[in-house]
Amino acid sequence: MDATHRGPAPRLRSKAHVLTSPGWAGGLGLVAGGVGLVIPVQAGLAGSGLVVEGSVALAVLLTLHGRFVLEEPVRRAGSWWLVAVQAWLTYVPLGVLGPAWTPVCGLLAGALLVVASRIRSLVLVALALSCGPVLLAAPGSWQVEPVWALVTPLIGVVEFALLSLLARVRRLSGARTDVMRQAVTLERHRFTRDLHDLVGHRLTVLTLKAQLIQRLVAEGDEKARQEVGETLELLRDLSADVRAVAHGRLRSSSLAAELGSARALLESARVRCQIRVACRDLHPDVEEALTHALREGVTNVLRHAEAGQCWIQLMERDNVVRLSIRNDGVRPPRRPGDAGQGLLNLAERVSAVGGWLEASTSRSGEFSFSVYAPRI
Repeated sequence: MDATHRGPAPRLRSKAHVLTSPGWAGGLGLVAGGVGLVIPVQAGLAGSGLVVEGSVALAVLLTLHGRFVLEEPVRRAGSWWLVAVQAWLTYVPLGVLGPAWTPVCGLLAGALLVVASRIRSLVLVALALSCGPVLLAAPGSWQVEPVWALVTPLIGVVEFALLSLLARVRRLSGARTDVMRQAVTLERHRFTRDLHDLVGHRLTVLTLKAQLIQRLVAEGDEKARQEVGETLELLRDLSADVRAVAHGRLRSSSLAAELGSARALLESARVRCQIRVACRDLHPDVEEALTHALREGVTNVLRHAEAGQCWIQLMERDNVVRLSIRNDGVRPPRRPGDAGQGLLNLAERVSAVGGWLEASTSRSGEFSFSVYAPRI
């Protein structure tokens, strides 16, 4: 069924998940705490006849406090002047607005705890927890609410906990985005590598087969029918490889079968091929890596050389398996120093099993390509 006809249930579940996420819970907790603090302050100001003055001071204080606690600090502590102004707006109006202003000490406690966490200061933690209780020792001319003076440290701690939750949610969200971006990059790299290693090899073989068929038909050779059948089989394999790469399910390869295919392919291109095998029963991962190495080596012989002879050896010594491919008729590279994407992909595959590769060109025009892998 199409996603557009599934009804409102998935959308409702998505909205419910967002509303119950830690980020939303922390944000709603801050808003609820702010409202819960504003209500008793406004109620106290209503009885003092200083509603306008107190409301303006409260609005300025909440604005400064919100800017400070929600900012992303560039320096270790952030904007210290905001904390200084907030402390001034917390204590100075007490002499005018009276006990109604006592609850705002909780905001200063929260701000000091934020600073303390940024600069790792126990002194600031002690100051934050004493913002309210210190008012109990204030001069007699200052009228404070004892209950709110004792409760304000708890308000600061709750606000700091909610802010810490929001900060952690932001970090986790950023980390999840990075992980998703890396996963997409790795999947794109895997797709490109497998497409090059498998499909590129098949296309090279198909091109060679098409040229061979063209030559056989022109010569009236009966072998053309056999080559057409082999070409159709290669096309079927190519289609299966493309589907396997697209779905990330590569088919297992047989090194022995690939050796036989390499001999037949090279000889059909009129390249004499000698194969020597003195190594059996390899680990599947090592065999898979060597199979890709063999394909890449044969593809390079067909693409980048005018070879007349090719030697392939699979040997083992001191628990190290070596696959070597050597051919003559080397042509100079189009871009000197360019290793090619195939060799880069192969180096990645071989290193995954703890191996390495070597490549060199002799003065006599022979190219030697060797892959080493430990026997697992």
